[in-house]
Amino acid sequence: MNPPFPSSEQRRAERKRVNFTAVVTDVIAGKPMGFLGNLSAGGMLLICQQAPREEAIYQVQLPLHGLGPQPQHIEVGVQAQWQERPAASGQVWAGFRIIAIGKEDTAVLERWLALPH
Repeated sequence: MNPPFPSSEQRRAERKRVNFTAVVTDVIAGKPMGFLGNLSAGGMLLICQQAPREEAIYQVQLPLHGLGPQPQHIEVGVQAQWQERPAASGQVWAGFRIIAIGKEDTAVLERWLALPH
């Protein structure tokens, strides 16, 4: 069985940890999916109460803090890649790959990723 967390050598882009509470919303369902754990140009980690459907595609919106006085919201299409239930936490950690993002949202994400940790 492969480990649920890809090794850093397998990742295409370094992930940046999120140091604020960011609720990720399923745009289609209009409901929160979970909290953003980390983010890169190619993917993200969500901490969820319910597991996403295996390999499902979602349209999500997430806030990025630190680019101005108000959070900047971006909308991306993501596909579920893996999930794991940490022992005794009641949560599900789920990895998603970004499969669709608009030009303006890409610029916002790139600016946020360039901020110091």
